[in-house]
Amino acid sequence: MSYLEYTVKAVPTGLRKVLYLNWPLALLLTAVASIGFLMLYSVAGGSFTPWAEPQMKRFALGFVAMCLVALVPIWFWRNMATLAYLVSILLLVFVELFGTVGMGAQRWIDLGFMRLQPSELTKITLVMFLAAYYDWLPMRNTSRPLWVLLPLLIILLPTFMVLKQPDLGTAILLVTAGGLMMFIAGVHWIYFGVVLALAGGAIAAVFQSRGTSWQLLQDYQFRRIDTFIDPSTDPLGAGYHITQAKIAMGSGGWTGRGFMQGTQSRLNFLPEKHTDFIFNTLAEEFGFIGGFSLLILYVLVLLFCIVSAMQNRDRFSSLLILGVGLTFFLFFAVNMSMVMGMAPVVGVPLPLVSYGGSAMLVLMVAFGMVQSAHIHRPR
Repeated sequence: MSYLEYTVKAVPTGLRKVLYLNWPLALLLTAVASIGFLMLYSVAGGSFTPWAEPQMKRFALGFVAMCLVALVPIWFWRNMATLAYLVSILLLVFVELFGTVGMGAQRWIDLGFMRLQPSELTKITLVMFLAAYYDWLPMRNTSRPLWVLLPLLIILLPTFMVLKQPDLGTAILLVTAGGLMMFIAGVHWIYFGVVLALAGGAIAAVFQSRGTSWQLLQDYQFRRIDTFIDPSTDPLGAGYHITQAKIAMGSGGWTGRGFMQGTQSRLNFLPEKHTDFIFNTLAEEFGFIGGFSLLILYVLVLLFCIVSAMQNRDRFSSLLILGVGLTFFLFFAVNMSMVMGMAPVVGVPLPLVSYGGSAMLVLMVAFGMVQSAHIHRPR
């Protein structure tokens, strides 16, 4: 036994767990969130209110929650996976019946001090439940039809409930994250080929349904698709968001206009500058270098998750870590693609950077479970 190992073992158990935390990952998350604080301060015109200060408090609360969750043994979170999934489904039902309406969608539960968005919670509880399911299921049964049908139902139930709110972006994330969980768990590739073929048929059906009595998407969602294909068709209407977003990114150049010098955001041409389109504010003020630096931080977080999963010999822990990492990847990949005009605008926030309480707190708790798997891994 080395001197370092002997020293760590001599430390009381609770403190030892703190020492075993993946501190580089914690620092990366803090660095990403700090960029968010900086941009929220900027878009408020050099003020900590109304966005930066609440976001800093939420991150501090989330960081404490991450540490507390990390100290709990990973087997506890495995045992809680089914209950967590069921609670998230019940919350989605509650939203459907009594939820708060905002911007034309019924997605929130008003708790007084904050508005809880259960669909954000579902993104993580779905990953937990699928990780526990495939940990319980013998490997030889992974690709058998009956055992493939059950996780499909687990994925589709919350997806349809979220789609009714309507929240197309979150529904897409749930389906994609669930599919990726099935893939990394070892489900045979032929199932995914069938699903892709069906998805192609579903897309065709969506376009065929437009203007009929059985229209599958809302009118505003079709307008988003039209805008994605050709924003210039309605530059002052449905195409306004993406047109202004592209102008903001292009005006930033390589090094940007400077901190708090972005004209698109300061003059309020850029819509939703503190939430969905905050990346464009960053690109305008700090240019390509600033945007690429944030992307590097995101990729490093993802790499830490992949390495941690590969080092962990517990199947549930590995699947959970990869599931959280891939969900995190989907967050920033979809948002960045959306605000750069590479994907339709579907309202997905930029993780840890966009203003919002539910998304940040749920994500920090998810990384707390990643830390728990890291701390309590077989050594």
